Amino acid sequence: MSQDTQPLGGHEGPFDAPVEIHEFALQPDWIDYNGHMNVGYYGVAFDMAFERLLVDQLGLGEPQVHALGQGPYFLQSHMQFLSEVTEDMTICFRFRLLDADHKRGHYFAQMISAPDQTVCATQEALFMNVSHRTGRSEPYPDWAVTRLARMLTDHASLPPELQIGQPIGIRRK
Repeated sequence: MSQDTQPLGGHEGPFDAPVEIHEFALQPDWIDYNGHMNVGYYGVAFDMAFERLLVDQLGLGEPQVHALGQGPYFLQSHMQFLSEVTEDMTICFRFRLLDADHKRGHYFAQMISAPDQTVCATQEALFMNVSHRTGRSEPYPDWAVTRLARMLTDHASLPPELQIGQPIGIRRK
């Protein structure tokens, strides 16, 4: 881990449990001919909200790439679609960090219908810090490891969510 870099924004914590991302606008072209958000854009929306979490809370994401030549790559993502998202809705996101180490993070996020707080979709994902120079995993700077550890501690008391760790497959009785 490197100790020669300074934080790139964000803050040291405490972190809200969960962290909420508000003021998120649906794009008109995300709505398909059925009048709801196309399945492919759920991933785009989760990714855009995750970037805001990285930048605003942890000081990572795009600033990290420009300053340090490293940034988060997704290793795995699992989404569950629970309720339609339609063009007239306002959505927000809730993020909780489930695990982290010096290179990786594991989070769970919910896409929420802002007016009635209905959970529309969830995403569980694993990400890793990768050097743009080598294309290989690289440890986060010490300050980032400390922030991830603090967020993990701040989120440890959140109650379990039904969708965390669920396998994919046809359920048979």
